Amino acid sequence: MEKKIYAEEVNFWQTSYSSPDIWIERTKNQIEKLGGKVTAKGFESDEQGRVAFMLGFSIDTDTFRIVWPVLRSKTDKIQAARIQAATMLYHYVKSACLYAVIVSARSAFFSHLVLQDGRMASQVADTELSEVVPKVLLLPAAG
Repeated sequence: MEKKIYAEEVNFWQTSYSSPDIWIERTKNQIEKLGGKVTAKGFESDEQGRVAFMLGFSIDTDTFRIVWPVLRSKTDKIQAARIQAATMLYHYVKSACLYAVIVSARSAFFSHLVLQDGRMASQVADTELSEVVPKVLLLPAAG
């Protein structure tokens, strides 16, 4: 059985009071500095009560979608959990943008690559990976 992780147990818990909107705007700025275009953003919930931020963007000819969950708070501090999630999304994207400068956006954001059938690469079964992985990732490392 998978252990439930609460917002209070991970990084960035109550380290900021900036609104989630400010963190999402900062995240968009990182993508735009890389040469990308943000095409969608949202805050969604499902019937199980799970909520997440979503950011869609394109860089060159590739389309990406990041879905970042808001963790449940043991203490019912819902706004703090939303701020935490938006903060984590920002730092994740900032790090991936830095990596993209070195290896390419497609490689840095590969798990978020939207495939022709609408799935993200992270949703593809292991047996299908060789059909969708960029050929450059299949080459042995130079050295």
